[in-house]
Amino acid sequence: MRILVTGGAGFIGSNVAAKCLKQGHQVRILDNLSSGNRRNLEALPDAEFIQGDIRDMYKIRQASDGVDTIFHLAASVGNKRSIDYPIEDSEVNVIGTLRILEAAKAAKVRKLVFSSSAGIFGELKTLPIKEDHPVEPDSPYGASKLAAEKLCLSYSKLYPLECVCFRYFNVFGINQRYDAYGNVIPIFVDRALTNHVITIYGDGEQTRDFINVEDVAQANYDAAMSIGTRGAFNLGSAARISINKLAFLVKELSGSKVEIIHAPPRPGDVRHSLADISAAQRAFGFSPTVDFEQGLAAYIAWARNELDRKNA
Repeated sequence: MRILVTGGAGFIGSNVAAKCLKQGHQVRILDNLSSGNRRNLEALPDAEFIQGDIRDMYKIRQASDGVDTIFHLAASVGNKRSIDYPIEDSEVNVIGTLRILEAAKAAKVRKLVFSSSAGIFGELKTLPIKEDHPVEPDSPYGASKLAAEKLCLSYSKLYPLECVCFRYFNVFGINQRYDAYGNVIPIFVDRALTNHVITIYGDGEQTRDFINVEDVAQANYDAAMSIGTRGAFNLGSAARISINKLAFLVKELSGSKVEIIHAPPRPGDVRHSLADISAAQRAFGFSPTVDFEQGLAAYIAWARNELDRKNA
């Protein structure tokens, strides 16, 4: 099978690309390297790489030519980034996705798997969250992901294009590098490994559903291979921990003596998060397999090696 992974030099995209290569497929990656990393590409020597932006229709058509399946992961990511740069957020996440869909339609692509976000839900009214939970995003990022998701689902109704939208909860794991706009785990791990204060915003009793990127890559692959599967699905671990507990585990597993402090809550952050994943289980057999603490320890070891390499 010929596969295109947009954002394939990034954290989740590189793991999806690796999964597809391991299964023997031809993989093409489209990435502008604004947040993707060339080191991720070095680990994927058998993948074809096209450097380009999903806002560039010429590059998109070049990348989608002859492919059967598209994993669309290229995005402007994060609540804070979207608050700081709301126009760029929508240009990439909404217009960029629309261009991908137009290219997929023209290329007669069979399946498109889109990386959405649990940020579409906003503050939660019930736990765990089912797919029919009200969607009231609290940030431009959540709003742009919701708009892109709706575009995918509408194209899936209008054309012979099977679209699957994954509402990611908090994904973590190998290839996730520190970014002040990014996920809390790489931020905490970087602070612990560099002996800088870990800052928790709010009282720390807010909870998150963390899922390892290995499980996310497997879900992407299984959904793509599942004939007839389409629609929007939650993708989480169906378990949650508090940010206070997370900070404690990072400190303990890294062997750090770093101080943990609290700061005022940040706008746009939800209080609690927990996925109901039963729909994905029914549709294509999704079942997370990576234990959280084991996955966190493996990520800390990877991040330590990355830091040592950088400082060598």
